[in-house]
Amino acid sequence: MVLKTFGWSFAVTALGLVAAVLYGGWTGFGVVAILSVLEISLSFDNAVVNAGILKKMNAFWQKIFLTIGVLIAVFGMRLVFPVVIVAISAKIGPIEAVDLALSDKNQYKELVTDAHPAIAAFGGMFLLMIFLDFIFEDRDIKWLAWLERPLAKLGKVDMLSACIALIVLLITSMTLATEAHLHSGPADKAQTVLISGVAGLITYMVVGGLSGYFENKLEEEEEREHEEEEQAKAKGKEVSAVKLAGQAAFFMFLYLEVLDASFSFDGVIGAFAITNDIVLMALGLGIGAMYVRSLTVYLVRQGTLDDYVYLEHGAHYAIGALAVILLVTIKYEIHEVITGLVGVALIGWSFWSSVRRNRALAAAEGKADTSDDNKAEVQSGV
Repeated sequence: MVLKTFGWSFAVTALGLVAAVLYGGWTGFGVVAILSVLEISLSFDNAVVNAGILKKMNAFWQKIFLTIGVLIAVFGMRLVFPVVIVAISAKIGPIEAVDLALSDKNQYKELVTDAHPAIAAFGGMFLLMIFLDFIFEDRDIKWLAWLERPLAKLGKVDMLSACIALIVLLITSMTLATEAHLHSGPADKAQTVLISGVAGLITYMVVGGLSGYFENKLEEEEEREHEEEEQAKAKGKEVSAVKLAGQAAFFMFLYLEVLDASFSFDGVIGAFAITNDIVLMALGLGIGAMYVRSLTVYLVRQGTLDDYVYLEHGAHYAIGALAVILLVTIKYEIHEVITGLVGVALIGWSFWSSVRRNRALAAAEGKADTSDDNKAEVQSGV
C-alpha cells in the first residue's frame, strides 16, 4: 500500500537528490533536502484538507486532480512561479531569468540580491497574514494553550490581522529597509519594501477571497443535495451515497487548486528565505509537492485522517517564523540551514506533542476500561 502510493514520490526524490548533487554538490543536496521537508511540513494540513474534499468526488475527478493537478502544482506553482517572482522583482524577462540562473550565476545572484528586499517584503507579509489569521482564530484543539487562548480572545476584533501586518510593514520599511542592499536611495528602498509588502497583503486577500468563493459554492451544492436526499427519503425512496460529479465536482476541483496555490505561495516564498537558486528551489519544492499529493491519495484510500492534531499548529508557527526571518533578511543575512532547521524543529516539536497527547489519551482510556471492569466484577460478586 505504501509503496504503491508513494512509489512515484520515492523515485522523484532519488532523481531530485542526485540532480542536486550534480548541480550544487553536497551543499545543494542539503538545501534540496531541507526544502523538501519544508514543503511537506507546510503543506501537510493542505493534504488533510484535500483528502477530506477529494473523497467526496467520483473516480474521474479524483484522477483529474491527481494528474492534471500534479502538473499544475509541480511544474506550474513550484517551477514557473519562482521564476516569475525573480523576473518581476529584477525587471527582466522570465526566459532571461532562467538563462541567467543556468549560465551566469554571478550576475543572476546580483539581480536576486538586489531584488531580495522586495521579494522578502512581499513574502513576509503574505506568510505573516496566514500566521496571524491562524493564531487569532478560536480553535477547539490548542497546542500552546497559554498563548493561543488569549490570542483567540484578541482575534474577535475585526481586521486585527491586517492592522498588525500593516504596522509591521510600516516599521520594517522605516527601519530594516533603510540600509537594505539596493542600488537606490533610502527613500526608494523604503518605498520598494512598502509597495512590495502591500502587494503581498493584496495577494493574500485575493487568494483568500477566491477560496471563500469556491467554498461557498460547494456549501450551496451540498445543501441542495441534502435537501434532495431528504425529499427522496420522505417519498420512501432509497438514497445511495453518490459522489459528486459534473458542475459540483468542477467547482470542487477549482477550489482544491486555489487551496493548493495558496499553500504553494507559502512554500515558494518561504524557500526564498533558504535559497535564491531557482534550480535547487524547483527540485526541493517539486519533491515536496509529490509527497503532498501521495499523502492526499493515502489519506483518501485509508478512509481516515491523521491523528497528529498539533501538526497543523506546528506548520503555521513555522510559517510565522519564516515570515519574521524573511523580513529580517531585508537588512541582515541569515544562513539558509538555520532558516530551514527552525521550521523543521517546530514541526518536529508539534509532532512529538501529538504523539504524547495520543499516548495520554490511550492511557486514560485504558484506566477507564480497567475501572469499569473492576466495578463489574465487584457487582457480580455481590
